[in-house]
Amino acid sequence: MVAMLGIAGFFAGALGGLLGIGGGILLMPLLRFGFDLSPAAAAGTCVVAVLFTTLGGSFKHYRLGHIELKAILPVMAAGLISSLLFSALFVFVSGKGKWLDFGTGVVFCAVALRMLWEGAVEWRCIRKTDPAGKAVGGSISAKIAIGGMAGILPGLLGIGTGAVLVPAFAIALRAPIKIAIGSSLACFSLNALASSACKALQGHVEFSFLPLLCLGTVVGARFGATLNGRFSSPLLKLMFGSFFVYVASKYVAVFFGH
Repeated sequence: MVAMLGIAGFFAGALGGLLGIGGGILLMPLLRFGFDLSPAAAAGTCVVAVLFTTLGGSFKHYRLGHIELKAILPVMAAGLISSLLFSALFVFVSGKGKWLDFGTGVVFCAVALRMLWEGAVEWRCIRKTDPAGKAVGGSISAKIAIGGMAGILPGLLGIGTGAVLVPAFAIALRAPIKIAIGSSLACFSLNALASSACKALQGHVEFSFLPLLCLGTVVGARFGATLNGRFSSPLLKLMFGSFFVYVASKYVAVFFGH
């Protein structure tokens, strides 16, 4: 079971580096159901591991030229403030385990359905995946709004918002998909840092899980970011989307006592 932490961290990091998400969609159900952590402890431990995923992936994407820091600073700043605010609210919801499970299940369902939709569209080549722009566009107000929304989930539930940030960068801010993925990881790294610090101070992090988990996420994130330039993601999205429809249903079933 101990080795499973490092393996899970690697695959979560690889998925994060490849698709621009934090990897919490893999780690959260493992910590919650595989290691039987409480909803609050699973959220706190997960977001710390996700921090290392985003840092590892961001560094690799920056070296690949996929991150334009000046253009995404408003998103990063708004996300940091939002994560701190909603992390403070976590104190009030941490004792409501069933509701944390239910909220996580709803988010996972939305992420899974989006993965299925994107995978099906890309698989059938209905639309071009890269928008026409060459960098991150959009107004400062749009970037602040995106960053503010992106800080809610890591602060309140301990899970990432890559599935929100990547399409927001690609569609609303007209960034090419590789720029969108790198920018998502860079922005989410600050969100995860704020959320991790708050949840550690609140006592919701299982530190004994972190060494192997975080080592796996760092190595996996760099590997996934490297694959990003060579790998087509539609089939991967379809597979993970299908699996996490099941994971989401498990969370919701726990809420209803089944």
